[in-house]
Amino acid sequence: EVELVQSGGGLVQAGGSLKLTCAGSGFTFHDYAIGWFRQAPGKEREGVLCISNSDGIIEFADSVKGRFTISRDNAKTTTYLTMINLEIEDAGVYYCAAAPGSCYQRYVFWGQGTQVTVSS
Repeated sequence: EVELVQSGGGLVQAGGSLKLTCAGSGFTFHDYAIGWFRQAPGKEREGVLCISNSDGIIEFADSVKGRFTISRDNAKTTTYLTMINLEIEDAGVYYCAAAPGSCYQRYVFWGQGTQVTVSS
């Protein structure tokens, strides 16, 4: 059974930090790109960052530049999204997803989502 299990969301004050984790199983993790997406209330889901199967990084959202980083540990079949200097606008439900190879392929596996709340 394919799974992407997320953890690490929560409530943080503006300017704070969070690290989200996405643990994959049931598929050849190292062959897949892992992307992070988010959806704020009343808004469409948007891409945030992605790391390809060859560790290439794509920044989908300009607003997170310099504040969010993505990394992966294939030995642990886990991807991390490290967020610093969080802003109110970063709040939402964050999802990780897997696509075969490239960050621009169709995402076929999705995590359950984790809530990030940023308070002023």
